[in-house]
Amino acid sequence: MALTSEKILAYKEILKEELIPAMGCTEPIAISFAASILGDVLGGYPTKIRVGLSGNIIKNVKSVIVPFTGGMHGINTAVCAGIVSGRYDKKLEVLSYLTPDQVSKISEYKDSCKMEIYELEDSSPFEIIIKGELGKDTAFVHLSKRHTNIEKVRLNGKDITEKYYTKDDVVEKESTDRSLLNVQDIVEFAETIDLSDLIPLLDRQISFNMAIANEGISRDWGASIGRTLYLSSNGDTRILARALSAAGSDARMNGCELPVCIISGSGNQGITASVPICVYGEKLGSSKEEIYRALLISDLITIHQKTGIGCLSAYCGAISAGAGAGCGICYLYGGRFYEIAHTLVNTVAILSGTICDGAKSSCAAKIAMAVEAGIMGYDMAKGGHQFYSGEGIVKKGVENTIENINRLATVGMLGTDKEIIKIMLGK
Repeated sequence: MALTSEKILAYKEILKEELIPAMGCTEPIAISFAASILGDVLGGYPTKIRVGLSGNIIKNVKSVIVPFTGGMHGINTAVCAGIVSGRYDKKLEVLSYLTPDQVSKISEYKDSCKMEIYELEDSSPFEIIIKGELGKDTAFVHLSKRHTNIEKVRLNGKDITEKYYTKDDVVEKESTDRSLLNVQDIVEFAETIDLSDLIPLLDRQISFNMAIANEGISRDWGASIGRTLYLSSNGDTRILARALSAAGSDARMNGCELPVCIISGSGNQGITASVPICVYGEKLGSSKEEIYRALLISDLITIHQKTGIGCLSAYCGAISAGAGAGCGICYLYGGRFYEIAHTLVNTVAILSGTICDGAKSSCAAKIAMAVEAGIMGYDMAKGGHQFYSGEGIVKKGVENTIENINRLATVGMLGTDKEIIKIMLGK
């Protein structure tokens, strides 16, 4: 059955909404974005700030270096850097415009500002609430559900949200309906769509994500997972795909200031979904068009899985992206819906349940294993092997298995998520 014009348009819009550039781990950058609005509202640096965050935000900010800050990390750094920058108009690139003089002011401001940070109880997985005072003025900024989704901005109790919202903003209440996604239609879309207006988007994804991957193997970043794999790869494509994907995360988690094209609000997932496709495309001598179409499969299948899971949970998003990458690699080898569906089911059966315990250096190792699982999932499908319905969480039909994964991540791992946060906060 041919894709409807409604779905074709929706799939294009989803890609445009998802494949956006960001500098550094997206959760601290989202805090910086909210803080930059707060500073603009008050017309200067607040003297008192209260920062309320959902547990998953705290989890993802606790251990990563905030880019463009000279190696500083932590929630207070993200808040102060955003206020010092003031470039809320740049959204997830808010800190990339910090000057050396401004960077030097971040530490001074951290020392002088009275800041309280607390966990928002019983909140959704993604909530940021920042309140500030300067002189007699008070301001309030609330982000919810997505990294740039502005729910409310107030000055002295007056709602001024509209000042900070433009028609080009990607916000949850106006984002394209992702329930239209399904694996069969994704494969048909990728095979048949006119690529002309998607090529700039995909070229940017390739350029950004391969650049940070190559930076990651050029020298030691963090635990240097990618470089370690790369130095022992001997040109093996399978290991190179894992190594370069992990290397991008090594660099990104440890302060590299290169941009990344994200997926589902995550640079790590954006890297995982794209870098293996580029590596295999080059080694196979695939045409640029074949690589573009494989990327569409990987990107959209990753987004499809994450739609039911949510942008933040206890379920490691790299697994979803590794499955997407496996499906894209399958396409490069000539696989189509049947083989791609089995690759996806095989992959999630192998590694589902891998926990997310925050953004940090070990994310690179999880990415390496997620890519390996995606490739193994394809190897099984290529050989006519599969996991069958009733074996654990696998159910007959790829969409039914995806529903089970969603249930596992959102219902089954809810208690796990809470316990991970408690452990990380020393409770």
